[in-house]
Amino acid sequence: MKLRKGLLLLLIFVLGLQTAGLTAQAASPKEISIFLDGQRLESDVSPYILPKVNVTMVPLRVISEGLGASVLWSQATRTVTIQNSDSTITMTSGRQQATVDNTMVNLDASVQLKQGRVMVPIRFVSENLGIQVSWNQAAQTIDLYTGDGTTSTPEPTPAIPAEPGGNVTPVTQEMRGAWISTVNGDWPSSGAKGNVEKQKQEYTSQLDQLKDVGINAVFVQVRANADTIYPSSLAPWNSVLTGTQGKDPGYDPLAFMIEEAHKRGLEFHAWFNPFRATNSAATTNLAANHVSKLHPDWIVNASGKLYINPGVPEARQHIMDTIMEVVNKYNVDGVHLDDYFYPSNVTFNDDAAYKMYNTLKTTDRAAWRRDNINQFVQQLGQSIHQVKPKVEYGISPFGVWRNKANDFTGSDTKAGVTAYDSMNADVRTWIKQGWIDYVAPQVYWSMTLSAARYDKVVDWWVNEVANTNVKLYIGHSPYKLGTPEIGWQTSQEIIDQLTYNKKYPSIGGDIYFSSQYLTKNPLGLIDRLKAYYGM
Repeated sequence: MKLRKGLLLLLIFVLGLQTAGLTAQAASPKEISIFLDGQRLESDVSPYILPKVNVTMVPLRVISEGLGASVLWSQATRTVTIQNSDSTITMTSGRQQATVDNTMVNLDASVQLKQGRVMVPIRFVSENLGIQVSWNQAAQTIDLYTGDGTTSTPEPTPAIPAEPGGNVTPVTQEMRGAWISTVNGDWPSSGAKGNVEKQKQEYTSQLDQLKDVGINAVFVQVRANADTIYPSSLAPWNSVLTGTQGKDPGYDPLAFMIEEAHKRGLEFHAWFNPFRATNSAATTNLAANHVSKLHPDWIVNASGKLYINPGVPEARQHIMDTIMEVVNKYNVDGVHLDDYFYPSNVTFNDDAAYKMYNTLKTTDRAAWRRDNINQFVQQLGQSIHQVKPKVEYGISPFGVWRNKANDFTGSDTKAGVTAYDSMNADVRTWIKQGWIDYVAPQVYWSMTLSAARYDKVVDWWVNEVANTNVKLYIGHSPYKLGTPEIGWQTSQEIIDQLTYNKKYPSIGGDIYFSSQYLTKNPLGLIDRLKAYYGM
């Protein structure tokens, strides 16, 4: 009797497993594939069908990268604008109407957010962009045609397994970057103000010189003091272009700079100063649409300089919107932030924001400030990768995170300023959480400066990125060559630093501040760099 009962239970168990397997199989429908004129469009988030309304949703990147349309996502309003040469479409999450060329149209399904991606209805968007759509239920494929619809979808090419011991895809070329600043004389020169051709000539000449030294990427300061070197609906023109803030220079410098960099095989990274508003407290020469005039309640005067208050959520969103304006409109390879978060070693009066926006309910003002910056860093990265996942997002913090004297996990340094304590930049959290693609600490000290020795600082950063997916680039300071500071009396110092980095495979390259201190050849640096890079 016991044996029969046991066999019965075993049979029930086996049948249960089989049923569960069938159920699981039924719950996993075939993945939807999208083809444009016969070529498959890749998607990092699988398209899916909304039940009842039978609408297929796809990531926004399919529209921007696959269909080549311009896309603009506003996190603040949760609105997407999609545009090509023929049409402009605007949709807002939660609204069942869209605007197509200023005409209101009803929707079966609007914008959705899924797995950190913005999803849009593919048929509605495609047809309003002039693209024909065909759905194959059996094959679970969407075929998009830009022509007359006669193109046939090819059979997928079967994957070929890699041969054991075969060739390995080579690693990406190491980063050899140069910061090009618009506020310290890198570009344009004071003599080029108002002269478009001279500005273009200076820039292309600089690119040629940098490439000749071995540089393969430029980090161009596109937003310095809440102003821009590109036409913006959110900020005024930078005064370095014409001598007057807000004055149109007569061309789009950013479009020109990206094109010229790419012509030479150089990566172009758009560099933003996030929270700095001005270099002085004077506002008389500021354009009427400068943030300090439009939103004085967002501004804090700290030791004679104006800053956008990171404690105000709307202010943080404004900065993200200005950055996303560039991501959406331009073919940049990266978005780069420097260390202008909270200003260091000054009084920063944010009492009102602390009282109003202290959602942490903490009495620790520094912890609240760090949380403000953390939210900004995380949300900006999400916004960038929702629209263009391949754009590299990184930050160049101050070189010392914390001194060991204040935190036993900090570096063996005695820096008077630290990223965590002075600027409320919790870089460790950004790295551990994977909110950034790379970190490029400004290690602007020599191998012989006891307070912050180059090798000790680099050792610390190497350990910090270990077991993460965050890449490490090192920021170098050729601008110090020839200065009285210890260790900078010969350009061999830079070469010694590069040589030291080679002991760590996790260091993916180097960035130099700034471009003029490479092209001016301080202490014969150019010949040494060319020899080091084998140029």
